[in-house]
Amino acid sequence: MQLAWDTFLIYEAPEYTREGINSFRSFIRDPILKKMFIMGEYLAYGAFIDRQIVGIIGIRNLNHISLLFVQSELHHRGIASTLIDRCANDLIQKGVRSMTVNSSPYAVGFYHKKGFEDISGEVITEGIRYTPMRLTMA
Repeated sequence: MQLAWDTFLIYEAPEYTREGINSFRSFIRDPILKKMFIMGEYLAYGAFIDRQIVGIIGIRNLNHISLLFVQSELHHRGIASTLIDRCANDLIQKGVRSMTVNSSPYAVGFYHKKGFEDISGEVITEGIRYTPMRLTMA
């Protein structure tokens, strides 16, 4: 979660209100999230270089990306794409046919390149700005 927080502060926080920053901090520290992970209701994948975590993706309910962060100096090297592709392949094996994400303004273009389509326009909830998106998988 430290990777998520550090990357959020660089790329997301400058566009957020104080309420949004506090909402995100509460989410990544939420004990319910930890309980979901322990109970297997939340999947987390990591990307590592020399045993150091450099990227993470979190999947809630087997179909919703709730976290996707890559260490800032490693952006645009395919790490986030690889994480999504790996998750999508694993989820397809479990019978999942679509994934959703609430994309931050910073990541909308990235998700479009990965094939996600907007479900609606930008929304603000508890100070968090996002565009709801969906990817239909084979």
